[in-house]
Amino acid sequence: MRVAIAGAGAWGTALAVALSARQEVSLWARGAEVIREMLAVRENRRFLPGVALPARVRIEADLAAVVDAAEILVVATPLAGLRDVLRRLRDAGSPGNPFLDGRPLIWLGKGFEPGSGKLPHQVVSEVLGDATVCGALTGPSFAEEIARGLPAALTLASRDGNFARRVAAELHGGRLRIYANDDLIGVEVGGAVKNVMAIAAGISDGLGFGHNARAALMTRGLAEITRLGVALGGRSDTFMGLAGMGDLLLTCTGDLSRNRRVGLALAVGRSLPQILAELGHVAEGVGTAREVAGLSRRLDIDMPITRAVDAILHHGESAQEAVEKLLGRDPKVEKV
Repeated sequence: MRVAIAGAGAWGTALAVALSARQEVSLWARGAEVIREMLAVRENRRFLPGVALPARVRIEADLAAVVDAAEILVVATPLAGLRDVLRRLRDAGSPGNPFLDGRPLIWLGKGFEPGSGKLPHQVVSEVLGDATVCGALTGPSFAEEIARGLPAALTLASRDGNFARRVAAELHGGRLRIYANDDLIGVEVGGAVKNVMAIAAGISDGLGFGHNARAALMTRGLAEITRLGVALGGRSDTFMGLAGMGDLLLTCTGDLSRNRRVGLALAVGRSLPQILAELGHVAEGVGTAREVAGLSRRLDIDMPITRAVDAILHHGESAQEAVEKLLGRDPKVEKV
């Protein structure tokens, strides 16, 4: 299969490396300087340093050429850039080979679009139309480990179950296991909100609250994710799988988690602009916290952890103040 990946950040580059052993892979990057460096040294030193790009990964500056040659397109940008790249892809095909010719699309970004609060599949539908065959590739995965060939399991979700099964089988192989799923909304919500919970876990760890507190936070966080996901049309069992519990466990505990690192820094009083500048990568949970907190209020869904993270990130509340409010909540019967 000829796979074109639009976006040469850490995750897009890592997937290109992983798939190149079995597929023909083209990798498109937006910046001319990034492309020149990758062509010269066969390494993405900015986003994935230390990982060699195999010769089978074709690096492209011409998006139209990438689109024309591809059998499947993968958008590997943060949610904030998804709409722009989709528009570029829509307009990139040659007159005799337009994008909207049934060619399928997969995205890797996790979150709710900043400003609109839309999930990725809603953005895709707005830009490319409802007839586009598409899906999300997600699950517990750090780019560095994927690129190094370490074992991992992901979920490919689509409303078209046959498409999900067919493409999952094509991309599956080696140490990268890919499972098909037809609950696209549930998978997207799980992948988005777990980043908010990772910030919360980082705050808890940074304040020295210990393992008991982290376990409680993750468990109640999963309940929040499930409540929102079911309210939006997802299935509750999805949140017990890779895109729910699996991704949550990894992101809340792994040292490579950017969102957890944001929380650790917030706990010691660092400002958000300083944290993000030093991080050098997008932490999707920062924008997602605002969108999900607002959504939970509009839908009247109880999401106290999400709202606490939003208050810290965007409303000037200190980590200690937010924690005291959470701990001061009245006891309740445990339920999802």
